[in-house]
Amino acid sequence: MPASSTSHVTGEQGLQRGLGTAGALGANIIDMVGVGPFLTLPLIVAAMGGPQAMLGWLLGAVLSLLDGCTWSELGTAYPEAGGSYAYLQRTFPAPWERMASFLYAWQLLFSAPLSIASGCIGFAQYSSWFFPGRSHTFLTGIAMLVCVLCTVLLLQPVQRIGEATRLLGGAVLFILLTVIAVGFAHFSPALAFSFPSGAFHVDGAFLLGLGSGLLISAYDYWGYYNVCFLGAEVRDPSRTIPRAVLGSIAIVGTLYLLMNTAVLGVLPWQTLARENAASRQYSIAVFAQTAFADRTWSHAAGSVAVLLIALTALASVYALLLGYSRIPFAAAQDGNFPAVFAQLHPRHHVPTVSLLTLCGVTLLCCLFRLQEVIASLVVVRIVFQFLLQGVAVMLPRHRAARRAAGVFRMPLYPLPTLLAMTGFVYILLSRPRLLLELRPVLFVLLSGLLVYGVRTLRERRSI
Repeated sequence: MPASSTSHVTGEQGLQRGLGTAGALGANIIDMVGVGPFLTLPLIVAAMGGPQAMLGWLLGAVLSLLDGCTWSELGTAYPEAGGSYAYLQRTFPAPWERMASFLYAWQLLFSAPLSIASGCIGFAQYSSWFFPGRSHTFLTGIAMLVCVLCTVLLLQPVQRIGEATRLLGGAVLFILLTVIAVGFAHFSPALAFSFPSGAFHVDGAFLLGLGSGLLISAYDYWGYYNVCFLGAEVRDPSRTIPRAVLGSIAIVGTLYLLMNTAVLGVLPWQTLARENAASRQYSIAVFAQTAFADRTWSHAAGSVAVLLIALTALASVYALLLGYSRIPFAAAQDGNFPAVFAQLHPRHHVPTVSLLTLCGVTLLCCLFRLQEVIASLVVVRIVFQFLLQGVAVMLPRHRAARRAAGVFRMPLYPLPTLLAMTGFVYILLSRPRLLLELRPVLFVLLSGLLVYGVRTLRERRSI
């Protein structure tokens, strides 16, 4: 459905178009940043073996911009709740469109809670700075509490949610800028650019390291499409969605590169890459302590850094629950998911059942470890979302829809999509344990096909 038909869609779905460009940009930024870069900076440095980790951040931004063109085009052509679900439903040919969109919504019940849980676990991991020696069970409880708190905060009108995303987005930008400012105030070029011998020698080890680095940076950039899940609640989608998607990538990509350089100019990369060290778990707190090592309040600086990172984690969980809760709702509205997920809050018009369900599954995902959560999330999401959506934007049904007024048209169509898909496949093929990591994909696929098949048979018998 082209952008010109947005009022009809909004009326059917019962959602209100109250989210402007600032709120949409804020929702994307807090979804993208969250706690990810602060936790994964040591991981990408270790994966790439030195300061050349900056290449991972740079290529991750390029990959995100290429894929952002796909999201912007689909988001303005079909500005509906659910994002990818709606895109697959509108673009795949009959009878495959219903199955493809169902499988996407089905996998979301697994992948979205993994994404949300990563923010909750990150919050708990950093908060352990104040609770040294506490058990894993205690920290898991903190992670679960964060999820419940954000769910409660989202049970309010979308206008207030937009205000909250602007405030949280501003706070996240302030935290990133503070880290960058502190880093460059104590910057050592000799540390930041101490590349090891053969750092850029392209061989098998380099390509595998780059693939691992891209997986991590892709995870850190994800969220630039969050506004697309809120398509039915966005004002002037033809302008707001591309600005929020591409603008958030440009802003966050620049900040990531600056932050990476600033931190490596204070902390030696060997310290960040060292296993089982405090610099791995509390990288930004150790960075703050090191920057102010000559001050009596250096430990207090580390504690303030922990509080700021915890705030970004809280903001990311808030944004993720906000965006993903609209997808089961959209599938239920379409009759392609249990009808109970279509229920809205009687006063605030938010998808209550969908929101509470994702909260419940996320609580279970909080039991896993962060690296396991990230690896499973990225592999499942690439297969069921990014590659499927890349196919969708090149199908004949969409090629007809993209000619409508108000639709963003990617330059050099469909080259950006093809390049993005190539990048995602490269990430998969560079995984040394790909066969093991594909097991969740196989489980989601088989279970989804089973549920879809059983439901289809029941529908045919009832006719």
